[in-house]
Amino acid sequence: MPTPSVKLEPVKELVIKELLFFKSVEELARFANIAAGGRPSALYWADGVAFLYYPLPLTAKITATELVREGRLYWAMVCFALMPEYERVVETREKLMVPVIDVSSCSLFRAVASTLKEKAGELTTSNQNQSQS
Repeated sequence: MPTPSVKLEPVKELVIKELLFFKSVEELARFANIAAGGRPSALYWADGVAFLYYPLPLTAKITATELVREGRLYWAMVCFALMPEYERVVETREKLMVPVIDVSSCSLFRAVASTLKEKAGELTTSNQNQSQS
């Protein structure tokens, strides 16, 4: 029986529909816990950013078609906080322990982290300008 060939086709474009920025990784960890209904959850980390994402389901015909034909992937929402140094666990003052998974070996997640860092800078600057007005 011949061995099947394996072809890697990286995502060409990631479309994120909504962003939710947290001022601290502890706030993000609390949100992750609440969003998971108290079940165990984890955060992802790449290049100074901790995040979690919610993909649009591939059951939608258009979403599946976009991925297969165009190499375009859709995430409904990304929640994130800056976390300059990787830590295996985030502990909140309520003693929630949320694991953090280092996904920085993946080029897609590194690209996401880079974009999120830019957005964090914009959001932080705009919030500072609003509070000074």
